[in-house]
Amino acid sequence: MKEGLFITFEGIDGCGKTTQIAKAEQYLVQKGVSCFVTREPGGTRIGEKIRDLILSTENREMKNSCELLLYLAARAQHVEEKILPALLKGITVLCDRYQEATFAYQGFGRGYPLDILQRLNKFASSELTPKLTFVFDISVGCAFERIKKSGKKPDRLEKSSMDFYQRIREGYLALASSYPKRIVLLQGDKPVDEIFSAVKKELDTLFSVSA
Repeated sequence: MKEGLFITFEGIDGCGKTTQIAKAEQYLVQKGVSCFVTREPGGTRIGEKIRDLILSTENREMKNSCELLLYLAARAQHVEEKILPALLKGITVLCDRYQEATFAYQGFGRGYPLDILQRLNKFASSELTPKLTFVFDISVGCAFERIKKSGKKPDRLEKSSMDFYQRIREGYLALASSYPKRIVLLQGDKPVDEIFSAVKKELDTLFSVSA
């Protein structure tokens, strides 16, 4: 049996990645591709509990090192329990955030050295790297405005400063520049259907090559 493809969707909060992952799933299912949509942190019972710990505004005293290790613990559980088994069954996995989030948020955002994060991620992810990663880029001002308009109560990370999110945005741009063959950088402030047209083009290319 042929293994499924692992595709990730990345970007700062409010970038529109969750909308695009839903459209991608619908499109691929219509093409007869078996899909599994998941997210990080989360995706498993244990992972969702870790997500609640990380994002709860009650945990304002959480140290950056604790935050990092919790993210990686959730990933270890996620990969072994859900992602790898699905891929081995030939199911394509669409994941809302994965390793690039660690490098952007904890690396560029929190200041941890990328080489250390890469070694930790290699262990936590069982060396599983996405086949394709979409990064949706928007300005920090636009992101904050979208979060505000959504009416959603900001979580612990969303309460962070604009400077923090600017570092994360720059991190995503740097990662996209460093891995152009795997990471596709798209402008997240364009109309939803226009963005998805670009996503669809990349998906068509990937699946035709992998056929």
